[in-house]
Amino acid sequence: MNCSTWLSLILVLVQPWPCFTSTQNDSTQNTDQSFTAVRRVKRGWVWEPLFATEEQPSTVSVYVGQLKSDLEKQDGNLKYVLTGEGAGSIFTIDENNGKIYVTQKLDREKKPFYTLRAQAINRKTQLPVEPDSEFIIKVRDINDHEPQFLDGPYVATVPEMSPEGTSVIQVTATDGDDPSYGNSARLLYSLIQGQPYFSVEPKTGVIRMASGMDRETKDQYLVIIQAKDMVGQAGAFSATATVTINLSDINDNPPKFQQQLYYMSVSEEDPVGTTVGKVFAEDGDIGENAAMDYSIEGDSSDVFDIITDNKTQEGIILLKKRVDYESKRRYSIRAKVVNRYIDDRFLKEEPFEDKTIVKIDVEDADEPPVFTSENYVMEIPEESVSGTVVGMVTARDPDNDDSPVRYSIVHGMHLKRLFSINEHNGTIITTKPLDREIASWHNITVTATETRNPEKISEANVYIQVLDVNDHAPEFPKYYETFVCENAVSGKNILRRAAGNCC
Repeated sequence: MNCSTWLSLILVLVQPWPCFTSTQNDSTQNTDQSFTAVRRVKRGWVWEPLFATEEQPSTVSVYVGQLKSDLEKQDGNLKYVLTGEGAGSIFTIDENNGKIYVTQKLDREKKPFYTLRAQAINRKTQLPVEPDSEFIIKVRDINDHEPQFLDGPYVATVPEMSPEGTSVIQVTATDGDDPSYGNSARLLYSLIQGQPYFSVEPKTGVIRMASGMDRETKDQYLVIIQAKDMVGQAGAFSATATVTINLSDINDNPPKFQQQLYYMSVSEEDPVGTTVGKVFAEDGDIGENAAMDYSIEGDSSDVFDIITDNKTQEGIILLKKRVDYESKRRYSIRAKVVNRYIDDRFLKEEPFEDKTIVKIDVEDADEPPVFTSENYVMEIPEESVSGTVVGMVTARDPDNDDSPVRYSIVHGMHLKRLFSINEHNGTIITTKPLDREIASWHNITVTATETRNPEKISEANVYIQVLDVNDHAPEFPKYYETFVCENAVSGKNILRRAAGNCC
């Protein structure tokens, strides 16, 4: 073998190769192993994983790791050179042994790793003994960040009486530390304030109901949640968030009357539609859950009615039919109230209704006289002499004192010349003869006035028919004049020949 052939073989054997090759290269290497062994000897970099811890003091250099080529013979012929991010400023290398040091304080949250390149150079020839190789120095995290609730404060609403375990809201804290390394960013949630009504899942931050709660007892709760990193170990940081939890209303309360017995009064003078009084039922719920409907049970519903004031939720009792003190002086009615919207979940516990008694006294009033009829129809023959009785009207005071009544005729002075009335007994008489041929009907209005209270007046209509009598002889409508001849035969019609010569 000649000299040139030996030199080529030596160069192939000492050719350096990086130890970091792709999976594809490895598979190719396995396939062509026999050929590779013949053609070259694989060389490469050898080093342990490199890490630099953040926030280390910058006053001294801190050892990171060591680079080493497998061509290193420990004879001082190799020199290590470092290039890339932070080389020479943040990171330095001992060119004799490949040891790397960090000289500045690092912040993983600003830059989590640095990419550098290493090269081994022959000191004598100043040529690289193998290709430069890229490697990464990772910045190792320490627990230097506190958890933070970025979305707080929180507000949530949950229906009252929700069963235990009902999810209310999830709170989430963030931690700037590395979640993939150590426990610096591993958070645990706990309840600082809110027991025994609420609980929180330690790993998820989901707040749940711990017991059924009644909005009518308390409608708002302030819960304080703590997030602690390092899984709660020593040296952990923590943060808190407030959660305002409102209980929304459900219809779990029936209406209840404030009184079991009400007393009211109504005057017999009051017109239909008069407000007699109000009843009120309390309901611990709010909104539509407190809406009520009132009703009246029994026979009194034809005299009184009840409606709901939708603003105040009061039951307003109205007069449906006028009352009479002399007929009935007291009514006892049963009022009922029910929820307008009923939640079937609570019907089994108790009926969502209530009842009360309302006693209504009828007050006596000084009423005007009452005629036995609103309208009277009378008859009288024409040409009756003055003072003839036409008929009689009757009115009486409905009150207990039965005040005397005085009668009179109104509406037109001319009627007084035809009729008069006895102010004490209501007898109507003529004041002059009537002529049917002039007027066949006469309409008069009679009043009845209490003697003790002249303001109490009533009226009645009296219709008087004038009856015809045979008081007129027949009359021809006109004067007739005719002529008859002296020799006219018997039975001759002479009226059609009223003029001319009939002979």
